[in-house]
Amino acid sequence: MAEEFPFVSVIVPMRDEERYIERCIRSLTAQDYPRDRFEVIVVDGGSEDGSRDVVESLCREFASLRLIENRDRQAARGLNLGLAYAEGDVIARLDGHAVADPNFIRESVAAIQRTGADVVGGPITSLGEGAIGETIALAISSPFGVGNATFRYSTKEEWTDTVAFPAYRRDVFDRFGTFAEIEAGEDDEFHYRIRDGGGRILLTPSVRSTYYGRRTYWELARQYFSYGQAKVVVLSRHPRRTRLRQLAPACLILAIIGTAIAAAFGGLMLLPLAVLAGLYLGTSIGFSLSIARHNGWQHAIRLPLAFACMHMAYGLGFLSGLVRRSFGQPVAVPKEAEAP
Repeated sequence: MAEEFPFVSVIVPMRDEERYIERCIRSLTAQDYPRDRFEVIVVDGGSEDGSRDVVESLCREFASLRLIENRDRQAARGLNLGLAYAEGDVIARLDGHAVADPNFIRESVAAIQRTGADVVGGPITSLGEGAIGETIALAISSPFGVGNATFRYSTKEEWTDTVAFPAYRRDVFDRFGTFAEIEAGEDDEFHYRIRDGGGRILLTPSVRSTYYGRRTYWELARQYFSYGQAKVVVLSRHPRRTRLRQLAPACLILAIIGTAIAAAFGGLMLLPLAVLAGLYLGTSIGFSLSIARHNGWQHAIRLPLAFACMHMAYGLGFLSGLVRRSFGQPVAVPKEAEAP
Protein backbone atom coordinates (compact mmCIF):
# COMPACT_ATOMS: atom_id res chain seq x y z
CA MET A 1 0.00 0.00 0.00
CA ALA A 2 2.92 2.32 0.71
CA GLU A 3 4.04 2.11 -2.93
CA GLU A 4 0.56 2.70 -4.32
CA PHE A 5 -0.37 5.34 -1.75
CA PRO A 6 2.80 7.04 -0.47
CA PHE A 7 2.32 9.12 2.65
CA VAL A 8 1.60 12.77 1.78
CA SER A 9 2.10 15.89 3.88
CA VAL A 10 0.15 18.98 2.83
CA ILE A 11 1.57 22.23 4.22
CA VAL A 12 -0.77 25.23 4.47
CA PRO A 13 0.92 28.56 5.34
CA MET A 14 -1.66 30.88 6.90
CA ARG A 15 -1.97 34.42 8.16
CA ASP A 16 -5.28 36.17 8.82
CA GLU A 17 -7.32 33.76 6.71
CA GLU A 18 -10.43 33.53 8.90
CA ARG A 19 -12.64 34.08 5.88
CA TYR A 20 -11.20 31.16 3.89
CA ILE A 21 -9.24 28.72 6.06
CA GLU A 22 -12.10 26.43 7.05
CA ARG A 23 -13.14 25.72 3.48
CA CYS A 24 -9.47 25.18 2.60
CA ILE A 25 -8.95 22.60 5.36
CA ARG A 26 -12.27 20.86 4.77
CA SER A 27 -11.38 20.47 1.09
CA LEU A 28 -8.23 18.63 2.18
CA THR A 29 -9.84 16.45 4.83
CA ALA A 30 -12.45 15.43 2.23
CA GLN A 31 -9.84 14.03 -0.20
CA ASP A 32 -10.49 10.68 -1.87
CA TYR A 33 -7.02 9.53 -0.81
CA PRO A 34 -6.78 7.00 2.06
CA ARG A 35 -7.31 8.99 5.26
CA ASP A 36 -4.42 7.29 7.05
CA ARG A 37 -1.99 8.10 4.23
CA PHE A 38 -1.86 11.89 4.49
CA GLU A 39 -1.57 14.70 7.01
CA VAL A 40 -2.35 18.42 6.90
CA ILE A 41 0.05 20.85 8.61
CA VAL A 42 -1.21 24.42 9.02
CA VAL A 43 1.59 26.90 9.81
CA ASP A 44 0.22 30.11 11.29
CA GLY A 45 2.26 33.25 10.78
CA GLY A 46 0.86 35.29 13.65
CA SER A 47 -2.79 35.61 12.65
CA GLU A 48 -4.58 38.46 14.41
CA ASP A 49 -8.11 37.48 13.40
CA GLY A 50 -9.96 34.28 14.29
CA SER A 51 -7.95 31.99 12.00
CA ARG A 52 -6.20 30.10 14.80
CA ASP A 53 -9.48 29.46 16.61
CA VAL A 54 -10.96 28.01 13.44
CA VAL A 55 -8.01 25.67 12.91
CA GLU A 56 -7.85 24.62 16.56
CA SER A 57 -11.52 23.70 16.40
CA LEU A 58 -10.93 21.63 13.28
CA CYS A 59 -7.93 19.90 14.92
CA ARG A 60 -10.34 18.39 17.43
CA GLU A 61 -12.39 17.08 14.53
CA PHE A 62 -9.55 15.71 12.35
CA ALA A 63 -6.70 13.71 13.88
CA SER A 64 -4.54 14.20 10.77
CA LEU A 65 -4.56 18.00 11.15
CA ARG A 66 -1.81 19.87 13.03
CA LEU A 67 -1.33 23.56 13.79
CA ILE A 68 2.21 24.97 14.10
CA GLU A 69 3.21 28.50 15.03
CA ASN A 70 5.50 30.50 12.76
CA ARG A 71 6.88 33.35 14.87
CA ASP A 72 8.71 34.85 11.88
CA ARG A 73 5.38 35.35 10.05
CA GLN A 74 6.85 34.97 6.54
CA ALA A 75 5.19 32.32 4.37
CA ALA A 76 8.57 31.04 3.16
CA ARG A 77 9.77 30.50 6.74
CA GLY A 78 6.45 28.81 7.47
CA LEU A 79 6.94 26.39 4.58
CA ASN A 80 10.40 25.45 5.83
CA LEU A 81 9.02 25.01 9.33
CA GLY A 82 6.29 22.77 7.95
CA LEU A 83 8.93 20.73 6.10
CA ALA A 84 10.72 20.07 9.38
CA TYR A 85 7.55 18.54 10.81
CA ALA A 86 6.33 16.78 7.66
CA GLU A 87 6.50 12.99 7.55
CA GLY A 88 5.41 12.51 3.95
CA ASP A 89 7.20 10.92 1.02
CA VAL A 90 5.38 13.54 -1.05
CA ILE A 91 5.12 17.16 0.13
CA ALA A 92 2.29 19.33 -1.19
CA ARG A 93 1.43 22.97 -0.65
CA LEU A 94 -1.94 24.70 -0.57
CA ASP A 95 -2.53 28.28 0.52
CA GLY A 96 -5.26 29.35 2.90
CA HIS A 97 -6.93 31.32 0.09
CA ALA A 98 -7.45 28.13 -1.94
CA VAL A 99 -9.63 25.04 -2.08
CA ALA A 100 -8.48 21.66 -3.42
CA ASP A 101 -10.58 19.43 -5.64
CA PRO A 102 -11.50 16.10 -3.97
CA ASN A 103 -8.88 14.23 -6.04
CA PHE A 104 -6.10 16.84 -5.58
CA ILE A 105 -3.78 14.56 -3.59
CA ARG A 106 -4.53 11.38 -5.52
CA GLU A 107 -3.97 12.98 -8.93
CA SER A 108 -0.80 14.73 -7.77
CA VAL A 109 0.68 11.44 -6.57
CA ALA A 110 -0.48 9.62 -9.72
CA ALA A 111 1.15 12.24 -11.98
CA ILE A 112 4.46 11.97 -10.09
CA GLN A 113 4.38 8.19 -10.36
CA ARG A 114 3.29 8.19 -14.00
CA THR A 115 5.77 10.75 -15.36
CA GLY A 116 8.70 10.71 -12.96
CA ALA A 117 8.33 14.47 -12.48
CA ASP A 118 10.04 16.09 -9.52
CA VAL A 119 7.24 18.61 -9.09
CA VAL A 120 3.60 18.42 -10.16
CA GLY A 121 0.87 21.06 -10.15
CA GLY A 122 -2.28 21.88 -12.01
CA PRO A 123 -4.23 24.82 -13.39
CA ILE A 124 -6.15 26.85 -10.85
CA THR A 125 -9.62 28.27 -11.22
CA SER A 126 -9.83 31.83 -9.90
CA LEU A 127 -13.02 33.00 -8.22
CA GLY A 128 -13.96 36.37 -6.80
CA GLU A 129 -16.36 37.60 -4.15
CA GLY A 130 -18.41 40.69 -4.92
CA ALA A 131 -18.59 42.61 -8.18
CA ILE A 132 -14.99 43.86 -8.10
CA GLY A 133 -13.70 40.52 -6.84
CA GLU A 134 -15.30 38.70 -9.77
CA THR A 135 -13.64 41.11 -12.20
CA ILE A 136 -10.28 40.67 -10.49
CA ALA A 137 -10.64 36.88 -10.80
CA LEU A 138 -11.08 37.28 -14.56
CA ALA A 139 -8.08 39.61 -14.80
CA ILE A 140 -5.72 37.24 -13.00
CA SER A 141 -6.91 34.40 -15.26
CA SER A 142 -6.05 36.29 -18.44
CA PRO A 143 -2.77 36.01 -20.39
CA PHE A 144 -2.81 39.80 -20.72
CA GLY A 145 -2.95 40.09 -16.94
CA VAL A 146 -0.42 37.43 -15.94
CA GLY A 147 1.73 36.83 -19.02
CA ASN A 148 2.83 33.23 -19.46
CA ALA A 149 1.85 32.03 -15.98
CA THR A 150 0.26 29.03 -17.68
CA PHE A 151 -1.09 27.55 -14.46
CA ARG A 152 -3.62 30.39 -14.52
CA TYR A 153 -5.26 29.33 -17.76
CA SER A 154 -3.64 26.30 -19.45
CA THR A 155 -5.77 23.20 -20.16
CA LYS A 156 -3.04 20.89 -21.49
CA GLU A 157 -0.36 18.78 -19.86
CA GLU A 158 3.09 20.26 -20.35
CA TRP A 159 6.53 20.69 -18.80
CA THR A 160 6.85 24.18 -17.40
CA ASP A 161 8.95 26.56 -15.28
CA THR A 162 6.65 26.84 -12.28
CA VAL A 163 3.28 25.75 -10.94
CA ALA A 164 0.98 26.88 -8.17
CA PHE A 165 0.11 24.63 -5.21
CA PRO A 166 2.70 22.01 -6.16
CA ALA A 167 3.42 18.50 -4.93
CA TYR A 168 7.11 17.55 -4.57
CA ARG A 169 8.96 14.30 -4.24
CA ARG A 170 10.50 14.37 -0.79
CA ASP A 171 14.00 13.90 -2.16
CA VAL A 172 13.68 17.19 -4.08
CA PHE A 173 14.48 18.99 -0.82
CA ASP A 174 17.47 16.76 -0.23
CA ARG A 175 18.83 17.56 -3.70
CA PHE A 176 17.97 21.25 -4.01
CA GLY A 177 17.61 22.52 -0.46
CA THR A 178 14.63 24.26 1.11
CA PHE A 179 12.76 27.46 0.25
CA ALA A 180 14.70 30.71 0.11
CA GLU A 181 12.98 33.16 2.43
CA ILE A 182 11.83 35.58 -0.26
CA GLU A 183 8.29 36.52 0.63
CA ALA A 184 5.99 36.27 -2.40
CA GLY A 185 8.86 34.84 -4.46
CA GLU A 186 9.86 31.63 -2.71
CA ASP A 187 8.05 29.37 -5.20
CA ASP A 188 9.61 30.95 -8.28
CA GLU A 189 13.11 30.91 -6.80
CA PHE A 190 12.86 27.28 -5.69
CA HIS A 191 11.44 26.14 -9.03
CA TYR A 192 14.19 27.99 -10.94
CA ARG A 193 16.72 26.22 -8.71
CA ILE A 194 15.13 22.87 -9.50
CA ARG A 195 15.10 23.55 -13.24
CA ASP A 196 18.71 24.76 -13.19
CA GLY A 197 19.66 21.53 -11.45
CA GLY A 198 18.01 19.34 -14.08
CA GLY A 199 14.70 18.76 -12.29
CA ARG A 200 11.38 18.61 -14.12
CA ILE A 201 8.14 20.42 -13.32
CA LEU A 202 4.86 19.14 -14.76
CA LEU A 203 1.63 21.07 -15.23
CA THR A 204 -1.27 18.65 -15.63
CA PRO A 205 -5.00 19.44 -15.86
CA SER A 206 -5.80 16.37 -13.77
CA VAL A 207 -4.70 18.28 -10.64
CA ARG A 208 -7.13 21.08 -9.91
CA SER A 209 -7.78 23.69 -7.26
CA THR A 210 -9.68 26.93 -6.79
CA TYR A 211 -8.14 30.22 -5.70
CA TYR A 212 -10.10 33.13 -4.23
CA GLY A 213 -8.69 36.39 -5.53
CA ARG A 214 -8.54 39.77 -3.86
CA ARG A 215 -11.79 41.63 -3.29
CA THR A 216 -10.66 45.23 -3.91
CA TYR A 217 -8.37 47.05 -6.31
CA TRP A 218 -6.24 48.23 -3.37
CA GLU A 219 -5.66 44.67 -2.16
CA LEU A 220 -4.83 43.62 -5.73
CA ALA A 221 -2.35 46.49 -6.13
CA ARG A 222 -0.62 45.64 -2.83
CA GLN A 223 -0.37 42.00 -3.87
CA TYR A 224 1.21 42.76 -7.24
CA PHE A 225 3.50 45.42 -5.79
CA SER A 226 4.92 42.71 -3.54
CA TYR A 227 5.29 40.35 -6.51
CA GLY A 228 7.31 43.01 -8.33
CA GLN A 229 9.59 43.56 -5.35
CA ALA A 230 10.13 39.82 -4.89
CA LYS A 231 10.92 39.28 -8.57
CA VAL A 232 13.97 41.53 -8.28
CA VAL A 233 15.41 39.27 -5.58
CA VAL A 234 14.55 36.10 -7.49
CA LEU A 235 16.11 37.30 -10.76
CA SER A 236 19.22 38.54 -8.97
CA ARG A 237 19.77 34.91 -7.97
CA HIS A 238 18.83 33.52 -11.38
CA PRO A 239 19.69 36.22 -13.96
CA ARG A 240 19.51 33.73 -16.86
CA ARG A 241 15.79 33.37 -16.14
CA THR A 242 15.11 37.04 -16.90
CA ARG A 243 12.51 37.54 -19.63
CA LEU A 244 11.27 40.70 -21.32
CA ARG A 245 7.73 40.15 -20.03
CA GLN A 246 9.04 40.38 -16.46
CA LEU A 247 10.58 43.77 -17.20
CA ALA A 248 7.74 45.12 -19.33
CA PRO A 249 5.63 46.74 -16.55
CA ALA A 250 8.64 48.57 -15.10
CA CYS A 251 9.77 49.63 -18.58
CA LEU A 252 6.27 50.92 -19.33
CA ILE A 253 6.28 53.05 -16.18
CA LEU A 254 9.74 54.43 -16.93
CA ALA A 255 8.71 55.21 -20.51
CA ILE A 256 5.58 57.03 -19.38
CA ILE A 257 7.52 59.02 -16.78
CA GLY A 258 10.29 59.82 -19.26
CA THR A 259 7.97 60.99 -22.03
CA ALA A 260 5.87 62.94 -19.53
CA ILE A 261 8.94 64.83 -18.30
CA ALA A 262 10.08 65.43 -21.88
CA ALA A 263 6.60 66.67 -22.81
CA ALA A 264 6.82 69.28 -20.07
CA PHE A 265 9.72 70.87 -21.97
CA GLY A 266 8.28 70.66 -25.43
CA GLY A 267 4.81 70.29 -26.85
CA LEU A 268 5.91 67.91 -29.61
CA MET A 269 6.91 65.35 -26.98
CA LEU A 270 3.27 64.96 -26.05
CA LEU A 271 2.88 62.76 -29.13
CA PRO A 272 5.10 59.88 -27.90
CA LEU A 273 3.38 60.02 -24.53
CA ALA A 274 -0.05 59.91 -26.15
CA VAL A 275 1.00 57.04 -28.44
CA LEU A 276 2.46 55.02 -25.57
CA ALA A 277 -0.54 55.52 -23.30
CA GLY A 278 -2.90 54.92 -26.19
CA LEU A 279 -1.25 51.62 -27.13
CA TYR A 280 -1.50 50.29 -23.58
CA LEU A 281 -5.05 51.52 -23.06
CA GLY A 282 -6.17 50.22 -26.44
CA THR A 283 -4.70 46.77 -25.78
CA SER A 284 -6.22 46.68 -22.32
CA ILE A 285 -9.65 47.67 -23.61
CA GLY A 286 -9.43 45.10 -26.39
CA PHE A 287 -8.72 42.26 -23.98
CA SER A 288 -11.35 43.57 -21.58
CA LEU A 289 -14.07 43.59 -24.24
CA SER A 290 -13.12 40.08 -25.35
CA ILE A 291 -13.30 38.77 -21.79
CA ALA A 292 -16.52 40.65 -21.04
CA ARG A 293 -18.17 39.21 -24.17
CA HIS A 294 -17.88 35.73 -22.67
CA ASN A 295 -18.32 36.57 -18.99
CA GLY A 296 -20.70 39.52 -18.84
CA TRP A 297 -20.54 43.09 -20.08
CA GLN A 298 -20.60 44.41 -16.51
CA HIS A 299 -16.88 43.59 -16.40
CA ALA A 300 -15.98 45.71 -19.43
CA ILE A 301 -15.42 48.91 -17.45
CA ARG A 302 -13.82 47.31 -14.40
CA LEU A 303 -11.31 45.08 -16.22
CA PRO A 304 -9.04 47.88 -17.56
CA LEU A 305 -8.73 49.21 -14.01
CA ALA A 306 -7.90 45.73 -12.69
CA PHE A 307 -5.24 45.27 -15.39
CA ALA A 308 -3.78 48.70 -14.61
CA CYS A 309 -3.63 47.86 -10.90
CA MET A 310 -1.74 44.66 -11.66
CA HIS A 311 0.69 46.05 -14.22
CA MET A 312 1.40 49.42 -12.63
CA ALA A 313 1.73 48.01 -9.12
CA TYR A 314 4.01 45.21 -10.32
CA GLY A 315 6.15 47.70 -12.25
CA LEU A 316 6.40 50.07 -9.30
CA GLY A 317 7.22 47.15 -7.02
CA PHE A 318 9.96 46.02 -9.39
CA LEU A 319 11.46 49.51 -9.53
CA SER A 320 11.19 49.81 -5.75
CA GLY A 321 12.98 46.47 -5.41
CA LEU A 322 15.77 47.67 -7.70
CA VAL A 323 16.22 50.83 -5.67
CA ARG A 324 16.21 48.96 -2.37
CA ARG A 325 18.66 46.40 -3.66
CA SER A 326 21.02 49.07 -5.02
CA PHE A 327 21.17 50.60 -1.52
CA GLY A 328 21.51 47.23 0.18
CA GLN A 329 18.13 47.41 1.87
CA PRO A 330 15.92 44.34 2.40
CA VAL A 331 12.77 44.14 0.33
CA ALA A 332 9.75 44.79 2.52
CA VAL A 333 6.65 42.86 1.51
CA PRO A 334 3.14 43.64 2.81
CA LYS A 335 1.54 40.90 4.88
CA GLU A 336 -1.21 40.44 2.30
CA ALA A 337 1.31 39.05 -0.18
CA GLU A 338 1.00 35.38 -1.03
CA ALA A 339 1.31 33.09 -3.96
CA PRO A 340 0.10 32.68 -6.53
